[in-house]
Amino acid sequence: MLLGFYEPEEGHITLGDILLSSISVQAWRSACGAVLQDCFLFSDTIARNIAESSSEVNQQRLLQATKMANLQAFIQRLPQQFLTKIGPQGNGISQGQRQRIFIARAVYKNPQFMFFDEATNALDAENEKVIVENLRTFYQGRTVIVVAHRLSTVKDADNFVVLEHGLIVEHGTHSELVA
Repeated sequence: MLLGFYEPEEGHITLGDILLSSISVQAWRSACGAVLQDCFLFSDTIARNIAESSSEVNQQRLLQATKMANLQAFIQRLPQQFLTKIGPQGNGISQGQRQRIFIARAVYKNPQFMFFDEATNALDAENEKVIVENLRTFYQGRTVIVVAHRLSTVKDADNFVVLEHGLIVEHGTHSELVA
């Protein structure tokens, strides 16, 4: 619903005092970065898959995004590095590498709003730790919504919302909820 794929069945979503439904879907999505459970790889190079929202690849942003997503070592081991072609099935890359490409794509876009839905669930603990630490500074000044089952992914959040069977059962800071 936050990305405009579905309309709320009840109520409405606002951005401050502005109804989200009054903003064009294209304008809204251009301000958002998302890593969803079912993101899509394009039949193109790693660079174009990360910079898919740009007409030209900005090398500095590309390097920054791959650093944030802890992808540098993986890409440097490839014979054609950023020019390596991948496709919808991933052409031999792991699910964790796919997720890191999707994280790099969201960071490359440099959006005001970020949505992560189980964005690190296929990552090993070490990669997740590095990426969460890298993203901590990137999140500054942005609105970030993270859906996760792992506490390590969201431990630094300003506010937690706990859902049970689709209903909010608790919300607050980590220390408030632990207490």
